[in-house]
Amino acid sequence: MSARDVKLDFERHDRLGFDEAILCAGKSPEQLATILDQAAEKGAPLLLTRLDGAQLKALAAGHTDRIDYEPLSRTGFFGAVAEPKSAPTVAVVTAGTSDVPVGREATRTLAYYGVASLAINDVGVAGLWRLMERIDEIGALPVAIVAAGLDAALPSVVGGLSPGAVIALPTSTGYGVARGGETALNAALVSCAPGVVVVNIDNGYGAACAALRILRASSRAAPL
Repeated sequence: MSARDVKLDFERHDRLGFDEAILCAGKSPEQLATILDQAAEKGAPLLLTRLDGAQLKALAAGHTDRIDYEPLSRTGFFGAVAEPKSAPTVAVVTAGTSDVPVGREATRTLAYYGVASLAINDVGVAGLWRLMERIDEIGALPVAIVAAGLDAALPSVVGGLSPGAVIALPTSTGYGVARGGETALNAALVSCAPGVVVVNIDNGYGAACAALRILRASSRAAPL
């Protein structure tokens, strides 16, 4: 594969404050190698999403040695990424353990940008007491990403109890009419909790980017 077939957007950070993230799903090892070579030549780090173990194993050692890979979220950091130094500013909340991989994609994206997060897992509304034990922790942070499948009731409940920004992250978990997350997406879109915003199904990366935009905007805004 020719390097001319790949053109990375190295100027994106200057425009938006985000590096280009590489969606690895559907890419061949040769394509990924070309992308990583371009990034290495520029000395630029990359966030790799939906990178599976087989793709990672197919890369040369010179590439894999530079990737911090987490199999649960299927994310990799290529190059040097600083550890978050501040206290958590985003709660990443999951309804069930089946939703954790999507939540981890959000957590890892935040970590790539140096933002610490608080993971709160398995607090779905089927056992509401579990959420109520942690709701004060969630409400103390300016942003909450709430991942849920099935009927996706959790984002609405958190949106009705927490004063911060709530980003609903519908997941594809569930049986039958859950329809691969479509029911969760629709439930989040019709939430009666005011101001809940919604990203696409299983889009932990997008939810984290939305959280980053909110944090950056709030740091520049004058007090209300």
